Amino acid sequence: MKNYYFNIIKTLLVLAIIMGFAACNEQKETQKAGFWITTLDQSSLLEKTEIEINGTGEAEADATIIIDTSKSFQEIDGFGFSLTGGSAMHINKMSDLARKALLQELFGTGENELGVSYLRISIGASDLDEAPFSYDDLEAGKTDEDLEKFSLANDTLYLIPVLKEILKISPDIKILGSPWSPPVWMKDNKSTIGGSLKKEYYPVYANYFVKYIEAMKNEGITIDAITIQNEPLHPGNNPSLLMLAEEQKEFIKDHLGPVFEKNGISTKIIVYDHNADRPDYPISILDDPEAAKYIDGSAFHLYGGEIDALSKVHEAHPDKNIYFTEQWVGAPGDFSKEMSWHTENLIIGATRNWSKNVLEWNLAADENQEPYTDGGCDRCLGALTITGDKVTRNPAYYIIGQASKFVRPGSVRIASNEPENLPNVAFKTPKGKVVLILQNKSEEKKTIKVKVGEKELHLSLDAGSIGTLEL
Repeated sequence: MKNYYFNIIKTLLVLAIIMGFAACNEQKETQKAGFWITTLDQSSLLEKTEIEINGTGEAEADATIIIDTSKSFQEIDGFGFSLTGGSAMHINKMSDLARKALLQELFGTGENELGVSYLRISIGASDLDEAPFSYDDLEAGKTDEDLEKFSLANDTLYLIPVLKEILKISPDIKILGSPWSPPVWMKDNKSTIGGSLKKEYYPVYANYFVKYIEAMKNEGITIDAITIQNEPLHPGNNPSLLMLAEEQKEFIKDHLGPVFEKNGISTKIIVYDHNADRPDYPISILDDPEAAKYIDGSAFHLYGGEIDALSKVHEAHPDKNIYFTEQWVGAPGDFSKEMSWHTENLIIGATRNWSKNVLEWNLAADENQEPYTDGGCDRCLGALTITGDKVTRNPAYYIIGQASKFVRPGSVRIASNEPENLPNVAFKTPKGKVVLILQNKSEEKKTIKVKVGEKELHLSLDAGSIGTLEL
């Protein structure tokens, strides 16, 4: 009798093992990858499909993309937008319920959320505030070298309250601060537009940055990095400042760097913050070792030049980081044109050229692209158009979303080949997933084989379409 029961138990154990192996094999055979597609006709907007891995896909493919996880490049800090004063104003004025839902959609990391992980804000006003201001505005003829009148009062109206709500959703979000102009009493033309920072005020302006970082910290807001000046070679905006490379180098080397060190400020110092047509500007500053020791890296826009200029700066100074901090979409916004150009040049192009982030300009405006200063940008289309509680999602929302949902901070760019008309970029995420962002630049549908080690899958992408593969 004992043997009888023993044989039954043995048989059941063998059956369980066989069934377990069968289940494992079935799971392997049906392993799926997520593929999120945006088409230029907007019939699909970050629409998810599933693709079988190592399945019986099409034997023939128009092209093969091979991802090499063993070859890595720069770590990614994040993808996002500029939260201008105007953006914050519109968001802050929404009803509590609508604002909470919108911020969760933008900064949350759930299935239907965008996962924005990096923000740029202005130090003082940008041209997308209602009017120019600094944190130490005085009557004409007055000065304040001890910065006794320094105040974040303007930012407490809209920007700081919105940032505090964002930090509740995304406490580790990186925030970059950029000034458009110092207080006018520090400038040689006493105007918010153009002019240069007077050398006698270099030490005071360095302390102005310290005051700003410490005041924001007191509000619970950590400024991860600052650039010295937004678009230092464009003194025609309102506000703006002309700051030549030699001037920026002197300011950092002799004033800002030492005063940060003295005050224990760990906020990164980033130079340039202007177009890719002048890589000589950041290179000339970084060539000075006494300035370079205080500098984390260089920031770029792409209203001029070519995106591969970022690699020239990296090659000249491979120990310094590269950032992409601004690109606008002009109203009313041609979705097909903007989605295609920004994806190829920024999401794919900037990251393939060493950038640790990609930021689109202006998160939100109203239906008239307001607010903007007198002389500021009156055609800057927000990623969102906000009218009361109504929200319209514009091209930049999907441009950033195609990356931010999947390429989380701490991801590392890895190697992938680029077949003709199939620009792409690949990443390995902190959770060990592989993400491939690709674009079909041809005029016909393409079938593409993707290989990652022993994994292989086939996907199809319509002409012009953009896809993000996660496996």
